Parts: sequence; structure tokens; C-alpha cells
Amino acid sequence: MEAEPTQHHDGKRRASQVSRRSVSQSLSAANREAVEGSVNEISLHAVEPVDVQVRNVSVSVDTSPSALASFAQKCVKRKRPPLESPIRTILSDVSSDMPSGSLTAIIGGSGSGKTSMLNVMSNRMRGGGLKISGRASFNGREGLLGIQSAYVMQQDVLIPTLTVRETLLYSANLRLPPPTTADERRKIVDQVILELGLKECAETRIGNNVHKGCSGGEKRRTSIGVQMLANPSVLFLDEPTTGLDATSAFQLVRTLKTLVGKGRTIVTTIHQPRSEIWGLFDRLVLLTRGSSVYSGKAEDCLPYFQEIGHPLPPFVNPAEFVIDVAAIDTRTPELEEASMARVEGLKSAWAENSSRFLPEDEKPTSSLPPPTAGGLATLAASNSALGRQVRVLTARTFKVTYRDPMGTAGSLVEAIGMALVTGWIFFALDGSLSGIRSRQGALYVAAALQGYLILLYEIYRLTIDIELFDRERGEGVVGVTAFLISRRLARLPMEDVPVPLIFSIIFYFMAGFRPDAIQFFTFFGISLLSQYIAVTFAMTCIAVSRNFAGATLVANMGYTLQSLACGYFVQTSTIPVYVRWLKWTAYVFYAFGALCANEFTGHVYDCPSQDGENDPACKEYTGAFIMDSLAFPQDWLVIPICACLAFAVAFYVGSGVLLRFWKVEMSISKARPAETDDSAGKESMNVQSNRQELRRFDIGLDKYSLEIDKRNLLRKRTTTLSILKPVTANFPSGELNVIMGPSGSGKTSLLNSMARRLHNSASTSYRSSGRLLYNGATPSASVIRSVTCYVCQDDDALLPSLTVRETLRFAAGLRLPAHMSRAEKAQRAERVLFKMGLKDCADNLIGSELVKGISGGEKRRVTIAVQILTDPRVLLLDEPTSGLDAFTASSIVDVLRGLADEGRTLILTIHQSRSDLFKHFGNVLLLARGGYPVYSGKGPDMLPHFAGLGYDCPRTTNPADFALDLITVDLQHEKREAASREKVRSLIEGWNSKPFTLAEGAEISTPAELGGMKRKMTPFRIAYPILVHRGIINIRRQPDLIVGRIMQVVGLGIVLALFFAPLKNGYESVQSRLGFVQEITALYFVGMLQNIAVYPKEKDVFYREHDDRAYSVEAFFLQYTTNEIPFEILSGLIFAVLGDLAAGLPRTAELFFLMAFNAFCIVSCGESVGIMFGTLFQHTGFAVNVTSVFLSVATLMAGVMSLDIPSFLQAMNHLSPLKYVVGNLAPYSLRDQTFTCTDTQRMPDGNCPITTGVQVLDLYNLNTNPRLNVLALGIVAVVYRIVAYLLLKARRTHWNFGRKSTVA
Repeated sequence: MEAEPTQHHDGKRRASQVSRRSVSQSLSAANREAVEGSVNEISLHAVEPVDVQVRNVSVSVDTSPSALASFAQKCVKRKRPPLESPIRTILSDVSSDMPSGSLTAIIGGSGSGKTSMLNVMSNRMRGGGLKISGRASFNGREGLLGIQSAYVMQQDVLIPTLTVRETLLYSANLRLPPPTTADERRKIVDQVILELGLKECAETRIGNNVHKGCSGGEKRRTSIGVQMLANPSVLFLDEPTTGLDATSAFQLVRTLKTLVGKGRTIVTTIHQPRSEIWGLFDRLVLLTRGSSVYSGKAEDCLPYFQEIGHPLPPFVNPAEFVIDVAAIDTRTPELEEASMARVEGLKSAWAENSSRFLPEDEKPTSSLPPPTAGGLATLAASNSALGRQVRVLTARTFKVTYRDPMGTAGSLVEAIGMALVTGWIFFALDGSLSGIRSRQGALYVAAALQGYLILLYEIYRLTIDIELFDRERGEGVVGVTAFLISRRLARLPMEDVPVPLIFSIIFYFMAGFRPDAIQFFTFFGISLLSQYIAVTFAMTCIAVSRNFAGATLVANMGYTLQSLACGYFVQTSTIPVYVRWLKWTAYVFYAFGALCANEFTGHVYDCPSQDGENDPACKEYTGAFIMDSLAFPQDWLVIPICACLAFAVAFYVGSGVLLRFWKVEMSISKARPAETDDSAGKESMNVQSNRQELRRFDIGLDKYSLEIDKRNLLRKRTTTLSILKPVTANFPSGELNVIMGPSGSGKTSLLNSMARRLHNSASTSYRSSGRLLYNGATPSASVIRSVTCYVCQDDDALLPSLTVRETLRFAAGLRLPAHMSRAEKAQRAERVLFKMGLKDCADNLIGSELVKGISGGEKRRVTIAVQILTDPRVLLLDEPTSGLDAFTASSIVDVLRGLADEGRTLILTIHQSRSDLFKHFGNVLLLARGGYPVYSGKGPDMLPHFAGLGYDCPRTTNPADFALDLITVDLQHEKREAASREKVRSLIEGWNSKPFTLAEGAEISTPAELGGMKRKMTPFRIAYPILVHRGIINIRRQPDLIVGRIMQVVGLGIVLALFFAPLKNGYESVQSRLGFVQEITALYFVGMLQNIAVYPKEKDVFYREHDDRAYSVEAFFLQYTTNEIPFEILSGLIFAVLGDLAAGLPRTAELFFLMAFNAFCIVSCGESVGIMFGTLFQHTGFAVNVTSVFLSVATLMAGVMSLDIPSFLQAMNHLSPLKYVVGNLAPYSLRDQTFTCTDTQRMPDGNCPITTGVQVLDLYNLNTNPRLNVLALGIVAVVYRIVAYLLLKARRTHWNFGRKSTVA
């Protein structure tokens, strides 16, 4: 559609146009006025001026392979090409002056060392193998000690359930202590919200990938606001404008410029500053591959480059110019050679001229007057008082807790479910001998198993919550003591008291314990202490290891020691003397002993003799005999209760010490060169396909709109939110089609909807109306997924333990057609690698939060590269240039233009566009906040359309920036807000009043024709071996995960051997032998924990790749099983050595392999159950709790802890693998045993209570055919895995088995 300028000639209309044009032409002047007018808008106190001086900073890291990797290479005789040098230089002799009251920008290409320089200055660069030289001084003193500073990282660590205003208000309460009053803090928060343009989302929750909240740009601005509230003297920002639209980015830097006016020193890295932002910088540092080529005043930069032979061309953004000049282009050998020569010249020129800009004998001085004494106050020099921290953190944690209904429900469901099921298992226990045995099992459940489930769940939650604590503690705003105290105070009314109370009320009376008030409240008190011990022990585990696998390894080993030393499974007097002392260090020993004393002391049960307790035959029915058989003293109540309280305090104090002194550091990834270099001679090859074979698709939107329906627990609709108003637009093939708009305009939601990537949940459903057309026809969702590739904003589909080259090669193997050979796929991967400028980081690991790998911009390019490998017909890209420097962004757009020129359909959202890219835009869809269309048509026609409405774009202004400025409501000032809101409203009305029709496609396709274009998934025979190979590499490079997987099982075997070896044949050994068999069932939990440590992350990657139709559910599931089985076999054999040979069971080959088979099957079933519940529930924490209850019930019904299970549960128990484990191990290990007893243990007739293993089996109803139980165990293990597969298959097909998707 072409918009013609308005031709009215009446005086009023022309006067209006002249007025509007004069406004747009004086944009720069208005910006300057805005900056000047906004000084002192944020009412923060004055700060101490800090002059920053960086001198000769160099950073290098040893990238040679680890000793373990080198040894492994030698073992397999695999030779790898040697690296040029194992020492990788990150920064080389960088110097800079940053006086107080200045805004310094560090610019350069991706991987140039910008973030590393910022980290060195802020003292955040730590890790093994690092070597740092030079100095960064603040007011002449090295280091930030005594300097109030803040750091805005690239990753946003925000609480998803808080609103933007709440996030900032809690931050202000922590960062702005008295003398700042509460009213002043609220006022400052309101001002920050206005300055950062967060007014319209102030009451919106942050949200996450499960629950939609703020947009990426709004989260970015919120993170910056959090740090601004710290009122720092020095503020570091790492890529603060990444993810922001051009207007928001300009407003943000304008705010930073305002802040430096109060004496602050602000240092920021930035990728793509628009031309107006360049004028706001006071000083610049330009880096290329770790070396500086300019460092000085911003106003001297362009004259310096002109002096050395690089003048700025007319109408070019200065920032884009200097970044381009300093960039190395690795796309072809010719470009690389030329750019290398140019950069070397820049380095040499700077080495000769740096002394002019950075005099060694002078210190930078501030031109600002010193602040007043009242302004300095002491607020910036110290943390908030402990009491204030506790109050603020308690209020915040309480709000977060009740706003996470699934998390809170997880705790309550666990308490209610565990109490009901276990109460049912132990329902109305009688006073017989079997009833007494079952009472002991019930008390053990209350003392140990219930606490263990709380322990696991709290560890999972802490793995998430600890990240925010680590960041806030690193910023100096939260102390360890305040964090620990507030966490328990906040959860006291919602979890810490209700969970044990609910469990006690249900379980105590269902089991039929003594119906006395004193006994009940004692039971509840001990359960409450067990709850606190569990959560405090969880904190200790997290303090030792921040990841779930490591923390649960510590927890499992600790719990196993606790359960064995408590006296239930193995009588404490029979524990080997070298570990017997451990019972005094086991909190379960005290809790179990206290519960036993509370239940048994002074009580006599139902002896069948008429003489009652006076009959010697009734001795076994007396509480004194029961306590003596458990080796507990008679009056064992007050002391163990005090001991439990001491354990809770000790664990919390211990965790506090560990959190205080055990530093969490990021490791640096090692280089992993490929065995072959397929890139040789391929550098100049283009990523092209045969144009004759390429089918074109013209995509159209016909009054397409999108809404979200919010539903309550009863599935009733409560709220409907409109994301996108009806849009009609054309996206023809062969052009770069661009969607632009400010944050919150619905760009990402529109792309997700077009790619059919919006998935409904129990509480949220998406509803679209209108038509999405491909060549004039409406395709099915499966067709859209077949012909469309989608590059999303997040880079979470990349495996952190793979290198860039490996990532692309595996992606090529999984996505490219089956008829291509392996060599052809590898060559395609190499060509794309070069096209995307990834040559220099090809052999570096992707990395993660804990392992430093490639930069954020490089990850962005890898994500794009994975998608363009397949030469897609339709390519949707969400912010493909976000996080990239100006040069790399231009290179990426060049690649995308090449794809479009081949006839493909490309649609991309873009936030910050280079000035020279707009001319390459084909069709443009412009959306205002709220999803309102403002323009849709040819890119060249956009400016004439706005000119016709009275808004001319100045010749020197980037058209993309102009359009975004035009349609963005200025929320920073009330007067400008009203005017800009009215302007945007008139623009929306001006567009909607124009007629618009869909363009006819190049060719009309019928639905049948579209259906015939479905892209086939990679066949199983090809995908499976590739996935196995990729999985092996991913696991091999995570030694912590390998150790955790093996040591969970081996550690349990070691502990069992220590406590039970050698198994004897006294009367007490009956309890020990049965306890030994029962303890083996703990492997069920081990399998589940191993799954939780691995499966959620692998599932997320699989979901993303399955959405891309890369491979099938069957290939992923079988690959996961294949890579898991070797660990289960190895750990099962080691467990058999410890469990059979070391513990003292009959040393036969049959029993050895039987033990190994049982261990393998139990762990496998635990993994399967983890897959089932991890697939069913998106909330991993809730899945952990439900799974734990499921496994606990199976453990209780295994056949040892409860002897009289209700008939319904007995029937259900046939589905449990643990029934068959106990059913085969007990007969094999007990049937040939004979037992002796002491004189005091003999019955009145002189016989021992139990003399043969057969009697034990009869007592516990375990005298069955063990071979059938072994067969049944194997069948159950296979069935569990099949059920897990079916659930995953159902989830990925949206529960439509055997039916084709009809969602359009």
C-alpha cells in the first residue's frame, strides 16, 4: 500500500503541518533540552565523587585441556591438533581515565573484551587459570573497598511473581536506608519508574517463561532501576540497552547522563548506540580483540581517527563508523586479511599517540564541587541495618511465597498426601506384635521420611532462590544473617507451622497412636523440629553446592547416615563399633527416639494372655521391652527434643558460615579444538540452494488479532487480555520484512503466534482470530512448523558443554535432509559458521551461568546459524540483532538479505536498527504499545505516510529511530506524556481509517498443496546415533554430573556396608537384615534425583528442537535412555560389590548379580517416574514434591515397614518395583539363615522368639517365589519406561494420539 501525502491547502491545516515539521526537525535540540531539564529529577542524595583510573590492565587465561581430558585423549589414542598457544589473551595493556561526573562508553565488537574490562574494574573477574595484571584505582586507591558501587549485569535476575513497582520498592528499602524516609523512597521509586519509561507496566508482574509478564525490554529497564536505587558513586552497566527499542535505549542513556550530573562515575558497555546517544558520552574506550585503539574524550575521537586516516563519512552514525573500522571481518580470507591489517594499524597508531590522551603523570580530577556533608551521609558507605534487612526480606519473601500457588501447594499437597496415604497404610494399628512393628515403621515415617521429602523440595527451591541472594550479597545490600532469618520468618505462617501441623493431625489419629493431648502435642512438637531441621539442612547443602545434583548428593549421603544410625533399620547396639558413635550425630536418632518414647513408654499393648502384663509371656508387649529392643533409654524424651533443637540451630549457623566464607566463582571454559578442519578452502562458499527448486511463500495477515484468557482453578475464564489488535499486513517472499515497535507492542507474541509456538496451560490460553495465509491459503499448524524456522530471543536451546563448531555440526546432522552425506553436512556447517563470523570462537564452549564460554553476541549468532542451516523457506527471527555490536548486526543482516534474495520469506522483529539498514527493509509493520497497528506497507513508503500526517523525518535522522520515537509515548514527564499519547492516538486512527487490502500472492496454493510440503523429521536411524554422540560429549564435559550420578549409588552402598557389615545371626540381626533389604529401596529416590538433575534441561532443549521438527520423540527418548543405562549398570555392579560382598550376604555369583540387577532396576524405575512427573508438570518444584510422595508410599509398602496394608493398597502395590525387590532379596538372603538369642531374650518356654529365616519370611509375608519376583521386577522396569515414553509422546502431540492436528 502506498500512502500519498495530504494535499489540503487551507491555512489551518498547513499551519499544523509546519508546526509538526518544526518539532521533528528540532529533535536533537529537544533531546538536549530534555537532558538539561531532567537534571536532579531523581531525588537521590549526593554521593562522594570518584575518579577511576585504569592502567595497563591485561588478562589472560590458560585454555589448555584439563589433566583429566588429556589423560582421556591418551587412553583412546586420539590426537588433536595443537593449539597455537594454550594462553588466551582476553585484554592486552588497556588504560583509561574516567573522572567523576562522566559517562564512559566501552564499545567494540562481540568478543572484544568489553565485559571482561568491566568485570576487572568492578573486581568480578575471578576463576581458575586467570592471570590479571595492571591496576584499576578509585580516587587513587586500588580496589572498590569503601567505594559505593553497583553493577548491572547482562542477565536479568528478578523475582517473577513481583510487579515492577514492588521490585523497585523492595530494592529501595534495602539500598536506601535512613535517613531516607519511607515517603522519600516511594517518591524516588516513582521517579525511577518515570525516568525508565516503566509507568505502563509498573503494576505488571515480572513473569517468566511459564507465566507471561513484562517484555524483555521492560525487564532490562527494571534491572537497571534496581541498581540505580543503590545511589552508587560508581555505576557499571553491561549492555544496558540490549533488548530495548531505539527510543527506550535513548531515554535510558539520557537518564544516565542526568545521573552523572550529580558527580557519579558511570561506565557502560554498549553495542549499537544510535547517533543521538553518541553525543551523550563524555569518554570512550574502543576495543578490538582485547586491545584498545582509542581511549579518551568522546569529542576527540572522530578528530583522532581523521588524523590517522579514517575520516567519518557524511550522514553516518559515528558509533557505527568506529566499530566498523575496529572490527575484524572473518567471513572471507580477503576481508579478514584487509581488516587485520587495518586493525594492526590502529593498534600501532594508538601505541604512538596514547600518551597524548592518557598522561601518566596526571590524575584525572573532577570539575564538580565537593558534596555537602549532609548529602554524603553515611548511607552509601554501609549496608542497611540487620533489622531493616530482615523486615524487608521477610515481607518480600512472604509475598513471593503466597504468589507462588504451585510452590505453596507443593508443600501442602506433600503434607496432606503423605499423611493420608501413610495414615491409610498404617490405619488403626492394633496392639499385636505385628501392630507394634508397624507402629515403629509409622514413627520412623514421621521422624525421618517426612523430613526427607521437605529436605528435597527445599533444596530444589533454594537452587533457584540462591541466585538472587548471591547477587544481592555481592552488591553489599543483603547479609547472610538477614537472608537466613527472613526466609524462615516469611514461611513460618504458610509452611513451617502448617505443614507439620496438618501432617500431625491427619497421620496421628489415622494411625491410632495414643489418644492423649500431651502425647499428640509432643508428637507435633517433634514433627515441627524435624521440619526445621530439614529446611536448615537443605540450606547447608546449598551452601556446599549451588547445583541440584551436588546439593542432593550431600543431602542423600547425610540422610542415609541419619536413617541408618537412628536405630530402626539396624539396632544401634549391633552397629559396628567404628561407626556406632555416629548415632550421636544423627538428628533422626533423636527424633525417632523421642517419638518412640512418647508412644511406648509406660504403655502395654494387647497381650493375648489373660494375666496381662504380669504374665512373662507378655513382656514383648510392654513399652519397656520395645524401647530396650530398640536400644533406647526408658526416659528418652527431653534430651532428644533438646538435641533436635540444637541440630536445627547448628545447621543454620553452619550454613551461614559456609555462605559467608565459601565463595562462588565462575570457571573459564577450556578450548576444545576439533579433530579435523573442514573449513579449509570453504571460506568463500556461499550458503545457497538451487533457486529453481525453492518454493516461494507470500504470507499475509487478515485482521489477525491475539488475546489471552486467564482461567481459575475451575477452568472458568476470569480475565481476557488483548495482546494484538486486528492487523492486516503483507510479508512477501524475497524481501526483509520487519516488525518494529516499542517494548510491550506485541511483536514477540505475534511472531510466536505465527510460528505456532504459543502453548496453552491450565491457567492461560491464547485465542487468535482473523486469518494467517500462506499464498492465499490457510495452512495447518503442522505445515507451518514444517516450512518455518523460528529464531527466538532466548539462547537456551544451546547445550553449554558443546563448542560452537560441534553445535552446528550436530544441528546439521539432525536438521539437514537424509540424502546428504555426513561430509556434506559438515561442510554446510562450516560455511554457515564462516558466514556468521564465528570462526574465532569455533572451538570455544557455549558456556553457562557457572562456566564462562562465548559472549552473549556470539551465542545469538550461533542460535541464528542453527536455524539457517536448513535453508528454510520461511524464517521468523525475534530480535536477531539484539546483543550484537553494530558491525556484527550489519553482517547478520547481510546474510539474511542473501537468504531473502534467494526467494525465501523472512520476517524479523528489530529494536535498534543501524542507519544504513533501513534502505534494505522490504515491508514494514509498525506496532504501538498495546498491539495497535500504526503502519503496514513498503519500507520506502513509510516516511511519506508520516509526512502526509505532518511528521517529516530530518535528513540526518535514522528513519527507524524516527518511527519509533514517533509512536512511543514519553512516560518520563507528565506534560510530554499527554502530548505524545495524543500524537500516538492520532497516528493509530490515521492508519486505521485508511483502506488496506491483502496483496495477492505470487501463486495461490490450496491446503492440499501446502500439506504436501511438510518437512519430514530426520529419520530415527540417522537422528538416534547423532543424539547419542552429542549426549555423550555433553555428559563427559560435566565431571560434577558424572560424579553425582555414580556416587549417589556408590555412596549409598558404602554407607550400607559401613553400618551393616558384617551381618550377624543374633536375634537383633533379624531387624538388621530386614533393615538392610529395606534400605536398598532408597535407590528409588536416587534414580529420581538423578533424573531431576539432568532431565529438565535436556527436555527444554528437546522441546525447542522438536518444535523445529528436527527429530522425533522416539529418537530423544531412546537416546536419553541409552546414555543413562551405562551409569546405571556401572553403579549397580559397584553397589553389588558393596551390598553383597562387603555387607556379608551369601557370597555367591547368583546373589551378586541379583543385587546388581535389583539396583539397576530400582534406579531405572526412579528415572522413569522422574520423567513421568517432570513431563506432566511444568513447575519442577511441584513435580519434585509429587514424585517424592509417590516414591515414599512405594517405600512404605515394600513389605518391611508395614505388615498390614489395606487391600486396595495391596492391589496397587503390585505396580511398585519395590514390592518385587523386597520379594526376591528377602528370600534369597534369609531363607537359609538361622538365628540365636541371649538368655534374656528367650521366651518362657526357653526357645528363641525367632530361630530360622523362614520364620522371619512368614512373619513379614515374604515367603514367596523369588524367581517370579525377579521376573516381575524386570517387567515393571520396562513398563515404567514405556509409560514414561507414552506420557512424553502425548505431551508433545498435545494429547492427540492418532489424530492429525487441526489447529490453524
